[in-house]
Amino acid sequence: FSTAAQQRSTGDECGPEEPSEEPKHPLSDCALEHRAIKLEEQVRDLTERYRKALADSENVRRRTQKFVEDAKLFGIQSFCRDLVEVADILEKTTESAAGQAEPSDPNPTLKKIYEGLSLIEAKLQSVFAKHGLQKMNPVGGRYDPYDHEIICHVPAEGMQPGTVALVTQDGYKLHGRTIRHALVGVAVEAQE
Repeated sequence: FSTAAQQRSTGDECGPEEPSEEPKHPLSDCALEHRAIKLEEQVRDLTERYRKALADSENVRRRTQKFVEDAKLFGIQSFCRDLVEVADILEKTTESAAGQAEPSDPNPTLKKIYEGLSLIEAKLQSVFAKHGLQKMNPVGGRYDPYDHEIICHVPAEGMQPGTVALVTQDGYKLHGRTIRHALVGVAVEAQE
């Protein structure tokens, strides 16, 4: 009984002759070259797509960074617009007090009010400058539709036509961006 089991086990080990060394599906040289060319094209295509995706992601990163920087710089823009109106009122009040407080006036209280208003106005302008808010002074300069709004035309006496002759309301810029246009009168040629 044991010899039959041994024969069965040794018989399983002995099989037909050695298998041949040739693969079942031989590829010709031409087919291999064709496949290599296809793979190289795929590598080029994937490399190009990778470069484009990398460039796109870099552009998105730069745009996002610019957006964040602009938000930091111009986030106070609406607040500045409101504060500029307060500065206008303060300036007009100071001018009015200056007209009332004459040097020969015996009333020292009015003179002190004028001095106090002048100090507040100077401090407000220094705070504006500290945060990048600047008052435009366009008198004598060329009219710029991005910075000025024309409210009237004035005869050009001693001024070149197209230049700003007078300002009725000051304009302001925040870090170079106009947040309030200056209301101006522009010089034009006198018509006879």
